[in-house]
Amino acid sequence: QVYLVESGGGSVPAGGSLRLSCVASGRTTNIACMGWYRQVPGKAKNEGLGNIQTDGSDEYYFDSVKGRFTISHDAAKKTVFLQMNSLKPEDTGIYYCAAGRGRCGAGAAYIWWGQGIQVNVSL
Repeated sequence: QVYLVESGGGSVPAGGSLRLSCVASGRTTNIACMGWYRQVPGKAKNEGLGNIQTDGSDEYYFDSVKGRFTISHDAAKKTVFLQMNSLKPEDTGIYYCAAGRGRCGAGAAYIWWGQGIQVNVSL
């Protein structure tokens, strides 16, 4: 089993920045890809943000956050980060960390999920 715990959420004015962290524990050697999703109020489906291969070989970002969000990974700390800049009110939502065994990319398949963390962006 793998356990994921997010931190770093909170409230920020529009245009500001936040950095989310996700620490993995348990059988972390099974993890090959880590990524971020969010649940935005009023939308039925979770929205993929991006992911990163834990060996550092590849990163992927969905169009909605390209150029504003950056994902990085610290293998020694078993932590993945989501740096969010130029935040907008529509970025408000619950942000989830996820991990899986396979390749990253738009169709990455995640097995393990964090509990989610709230991000609020105000006007």
